[in-house]
Amino acid sequence: MKNKDKDPFAEPEEIIYVSRTEMKNDMLKLQELGENIVKLSNGQLATIPLDDPILAEAIHTARRIKHKEGLRRQMQYIGKLMRKTDTEAMSAAYQKLLDGRKEDAKAFHQLEQWRDQLIENGPNAVEEVMAKFPQAERQHLRQLVIQANKEKTNNKPPAAARKLFRYLRELADI
Repeated sequence: MKNKDKDPFAEPEEIIYVSRTEMKNDMLKLQELGENIVKLSNGQLATIPLDDPILAEAIHTARRIKHKEGLRRQMQYIGKLMRKTDTEAMSAAYQKLLDGRKEDAKAFHQLEQWRDQLIENGPNAVEEVMAKFPQAERQHLRQLVIQANKEKTNNKPPAAARKLFRYLRELADI
């Protein structure tokens, strides 16, 4: 009688086998994400969506724990809580933070290259910076470059080079 309820021509349900190693690796990834979230600053943590109040409290508790073993156990607890919640939004927000840091570092290196190029080529390279930043004051930029060149040739501390970098950073932020 039990066979009457089943359709003999129906496709058997597909069973997805997940190995214990895969499950363990997934759990470790979630725990690592939790550890990275705990290490964030207060401002960065505010950008991470923590929908589960228990998970949010566990993360805030872990930020206060100083003892190594206690912190390890708390991180395991956070990993356990993260297995029960949807972490895609948290993961996406954390990745967005990382990408933002990379973009900031890239912009910083670009400014350093412009500063070095200005110091190396002297006032002739000012035109390239003026093309990139039309709001820049040409005379002020030239003076900073000349001062930085003098400091470099006289083996003095690079105070003008620092001022030049700060000025370029101001121009980039505007």
